[in-house]
Amino acid sequence: MKNVLAGIIGAGGISNYHIGGYRVAGIEVEAIVDPDTSRAEAQARKYGIKRVFSSVEEFCKKSRDISLVSVCTPNSFHSLASITCLEAGMHVFCEKPPALDAMGVLKMKAAAEKAGRVLMFDFNNRARPEAQAIMRYIVAGETGPINSCQALWIRRCGIPGFGGWFTQKDLSGGGPVIDLLHMLDLALYFMGFPEPEWVIAQTFREFASDSSFKGPWGIPDVKDGVMDVETAAHAFIRFKTGQVLFTRNSWAEMNKREEVSVTFQGTKAGGMIRRFFDIDGIDETAIDTCQLYTMEHGKPVNKDILAGSDEKMGRESAVVNFVNTVLGKEEPLSTPAEAVILMKIVDAIYASAEKGAPVRIGE
Repeated sequence: MKNVLAGIIGAGGISNYHIGGYRVAGIEVEAIVDPDTSRAEAQARKYGIKRVFSSVEEFCKKSRDISLVSVCTPNSFHSLASITCLEAGMHVFCEKPPALDAMGVLKMKAAAEKAGRVLMFDFNNRARPEAQAIMRYIVAGETGPINSCQALWIRRCGIPGFGGWFTQKDLSGGGPVIDLLHMLDLALYFMGFPEPEWVIAQTFREFASDSSFKGPWGIPDVKDGVMDVETAAHAFIRFKTGQVLFTRNSWAEMNKREEVSVTFQGTKAGGMIRRFFDIDGIDETAIDTCQLYTMEHGKPVNKDILAGSDEKMGRESAVVNFVNTVLGKEEPLSTPAEAVILMKIVDAIYASAEKGAPVRIGE
């Protein structure tokens, strides 16, 4: 794609998927930004990226020819970096979570609307072949209205290092509730993003200082660092439509093994997409299931859905959808309005757990 250029803000590991996605879409990545310029320069050498910047402000000032940008920073910088780029006239694809809270997303949404630019979020699990296969049945009306969902992303040994930005609430926004919100988002996607009414939730901090519950990714611990987030959470959400959703997330909990799944019950059929892991956090050990549950001729029937595979887990496909949305070729897989609903629920989960009582959203 000639004359359409992209930039990357944040040179961490997730930036590899964004760069790969732009390449698949035929877009040249022209610039990369990171306050750790040595890390940015390493990515620039690896991918042949021409420009390196140490700040978002400098990038925006000197990159008026760049129209697409991915925000791949730690969570606390998502909102400000996105707004700065939107105000500079760029279309923005932001990593999850959209922001630390719903107010941050509302500010991003307002900035996108004022600038007349596309704002999307990397909910890559929506782009997975299994999710799109199930969604085709839902859109076709073959499941009927979905009454209820169960969304799980649970691990036994999955704390992403001790004391780094993942475990500091000021930088991350929270623990597994916000880090592993993909399945909550996917359940809402299947349900049509109904308006939430109230939430009851409980968080837990067991094993928050036990190194045997650390994940396998090699994320270094930070001596004397902060660990002030939850390690597990369970929540129940009721919507104004009468639909309900149970969600459960954990980094450290006495589970048999890691499970990433959404199960739903419709009036005509139910369904499930699920990944089981033999080793927490190691994609190569995962076993995938994609099924529909219905009745035919008075008998229960379980249908295996053959959806194909994607070793990138939709991460590159989500970037391609962002590019094609900007170019007017596809409909967006995510919208700011959906992100606001998602983060209102996340806010309410934390508020309910803190109060020890149900929380009505909007009060």
